[in-house]
Amino acid sequence: MKRLAAATALACLLAGAPGRAADAPRFAVDPAWPKPLPNDWIMGQAAGVAVDGQDNVWVIQRPRSLTDDEKAASLDPPRTKCCKPAPPVLVFDQDGTLVRSWGGPGSGYDWPGNEHGIQVDEKGFVWIAGNGDQDGQLLKFTPEGTFVLQIGKSGPQTDSTDTTRLGKPANVDFDAAMNEVYVADGYYNHRIIVFDRDTGAFKRMWGAYGKPPTDEKLGPYDPAAAPRQQFANPVHCVRIARDGLVYVCDRTNDRIQVFRKDGTFVKEMFIEPKTRANGSVWELALWPDAGGDFLLNADGANNEVRTLSRETGATLGAFGRNGRMAGQFHWVHNLAVDSKGNVFTTEVDTGKRAQKFLLTGDSVVRKRVP
Repeated sequence: MKRLAAATALACLLAGAPGRAADAPRFAVDPAWPKPLPNDWIMGQAAGVAVDGQDNVWVIQRPRSLTDDEKAASLDPPRTKCCKPAPPVLVFDQDGTLVRSWGGPGSGYDWPGNEHGIQVDEKGFVWIAGNGDQDGQLLKFTPEGTFVLQIGKSGPQTDSTDTTRLGKPANVDFDAAMNEVYVADGYYNHRIIVFDRDTGAFKRMWGAYGKPPTDEKLGPYDPAAAPRQQFANPVHCVRIARDGLVYVCDRTNDRIQVFRKDGTFVKEMFIEPKTRANGSVWELALWPDAGGDFLLNADGANNEVRTLSRETGATLGAFGRNGRMAGQFHWVHNLAVDSKGNVFTTEVDTGKRAQKFLLTGDSVVRKRVP
């Protein structure tokens, strides 16, 4: 009960906290984004989204998640005129036109058994994670899809002390100054783990509260219980702010934990802590302004996107609900924000789509960092 009281107290601080509700950005869905795919292609579960330095939108989707009805034109013999699975990696411009596509098994690397996260670093390299049963690897490609590096390997899962492989990693973020990649690891393991971006050499790792990661069985989440002392599965995202703080999605524990880059624990923030389904903190994105006042939070259980105070975790605004219409969600899984403050989302399970939400107002224009 102490945790719920703390969450309520955070809301009471809004009037004096940086990033007040009155200043929070607001959004409106663009129902025409993206444009129809070419080649009779269709998108499966859309498991990840990222925006690169040119504001192109990168989506990783799961062709193998399509039903026979959805991919009927690809069957032998074809059953209908449409459709066929699109490649796993799809790149859209701001208007929603597909400008590039690639991905799938190839020479020299282990393509994920189940595609999951995608991120693009400041040099333009594309990083892909997977949470299939055998997935223990992270892949690095050029923007054109040429393989560069694999960290870890596919095969039987081990445990959260193994630094030679991952455990169904969910997603990544980057420290450009130190040339490091941080991995939210993940659906099997219970840790943040850091590697050199060029060599894949292990640097460090930690679990909840900065403790060594463990694989203890936690049981069902109970919002009335004391905060758990270890990450639950999945450790679903990691985000590094300009001030060096590291934000971690402890999804099914309904919380964000915040660390310094060496793994020192700073604080935790509980988000919709009564959520007993599959967690409230699926994804975070940092707002692209000088102050860094806001976090955007995708919640695939409650099917909404929230604007949070980065300082307190208090909810300042939200959009979306469970549904199939434009602007609604079914299992909103990931989100990304471009330099103009527009938000892009992707959905898994039977959602199988990407959406764009346009910033309304001037909250980014007044503050945006080039």
